[in-house]
Amino acid sequence: MPDWTYHPLRSAAAAVGGRRRSQRAALRALATLTSLPGGFRLVSAFAGRFDAPAGVVERLGVTVPPAVARDAIRAMPALGAGVVEVRPVGPADVPLVRRAAAGRRCRLVVGAAAPEVAAALASDVDRIACGDEPDLVRLSEPDVAAAAAVLADPAVTVLATTDLLVTAGPGWFQRVGEATAPPERAVVVDPRRWPAWWWGLLVGTGMIVSGLVAAAITLGPLLAWYDNDYLGVDRGQLHAINPRLVHFVQHDRISLAGALVAIGVLYAGLATGGMRQGWRWARYAYLASGAVGFPTLFYFIGSGFVDVLHAVATAAMFPMFVLAVRHRPGAPRWSVRPDGPEPVRRRALVGQLLMVVVGAGMLVGGVTISVVGLSSVFVGTDLAFLSTDSHQLHAANPHLVPFIAHDRAGFGGALISAAVAIILLSAWGWRRGESWVWWSLALAAVTGFGPAVVVHLFIGYTSFEHLVPVYLGTALTAVALGLARPFLCRPRVSSGPG
Repeated sequence: MPDWTYHPLRSAAAAVGGRRRSQRAALRALATLTSLPGGFRLVSAFAGRFDAPAGVVERLGVTVPPAVARDAIRAMPALGAGVVEVRPVGPADVPLVRRAAAGRRCRLVVGAAAPEVAAALASDVDRIACGDEPDLVRLSEPDVAAAAAVLADPAVTVLATTDLLVTAGPGWFQRVGEATAPPERAVVVDPRRWPAWWWGLLVGTGMIVSGLVAAAITLGPLLAWYDNDYLGVDRGQLHAINPRLVHFVQHDRISLAGALVAIGVLYAGLATGGMRQGWRWARYAYLASGAVGFPTLFYFIGSGFVDVLHAVATAAMFPMFVLAVRHRPGAPRWSVRPDGPEPVRRRALVGQLLMVVVGAGMLVGGVTISVVGLSSVFVGTDLAFLSTDSHQLHAANPHLVPFIAHDRAGFGGALISAAVAIILLSAWGWRRGESWVWWSLALAAVTGFGPAVVVHLFIGYTSFEHLVPVYLGTALTAVALGLARPFLCRPRVSSGPG
């Protein structure tokens, strides 16, 4: 549930266009996105709208002035608001509210400023509020505990003010929903069958083992038996073709091995930290990452080379992946904690934003590497390091370029899979005291970025242009996790709702 939509970005935006104008622009952009085909579902999913207890969403919403009614009615339901109140509505606002009410996805309450307003809108809205009704509680402070306590009365509706959302972020709706859910309870394992998260953990473990095996082969013989059969040469003959070719293949394969281990770490974290608790968002993050990762096996169609170990590992792990995600988890178990000191929370939100940026950068990089691997294969810095071109390599061995293409495209696919997991884990898992989120991201960064940097330095492929994305990703991740550590790694002591 990304809480940085309004804050901390709002400070920079406010300096340029004014606080209110920047808020209106953000709301308008969100409303426009939700109006596009599939936009509402996309925003709803990215906002982390999962596991809301029955009967809570319908009584949790926002109160806004008439000027932003149309945008709020379009955008806020995607963030978790089940009701929007527009107040105060005068006679001049009636046409505006009537247009805003059309096609709404939420309950609409109107605070009428005059009897004629109530009469004019009675058939267009769900409720007319003519005063300060006791069952409509408006909150201006982002106190999750207070909101949950008020919602304990099934007759009461809680409405957040715009100032509250600016301070707390739109993830406030999800946090309040979690606070009203039953408290955390012990995880019970049915001895008659494996729970889904066990299968998820096995896939993560399998990815880690696959990465380590790939690294061991690369640092040892370099080429597996099927590599030798496809190329028709061994390591020594590969070196004879080009003195830097062995190191070049090593750098591709070590980078891929590190990415596989990083994916395994992320999957193990999602399985044990999220899916085990019945958190639906963790299952969706796991599913989305695997859905883009497993199909990369078919990159051989574009490269012409089949990696036998890759195919065997995929065939072994895919059924376990299906078993991990085929069923929705049971009732979630929450242990909601206070956000803690405001400076700590705000720094954590900056860290959250930076981690999503890192994931987005990796996603772009993975797509780029996959496209290059399945087309031109080499970039300029690669050929400069090898002091040759693809035509000379093809002339030396017709199978050599497709062989390298498969490694490159495979690394791109692994990077995409890791990026999706990082983006969704960072967007949805950023909760006070969930140290497993911090450790999953930290270990994935070490195992992913670390080998890539080390192998490039070891073989002398030190082009700054080539390595700047890795350096930048490493630096941003370090800053992000440093900012978020006091928030995410708070001791897991349940404080009840709030």
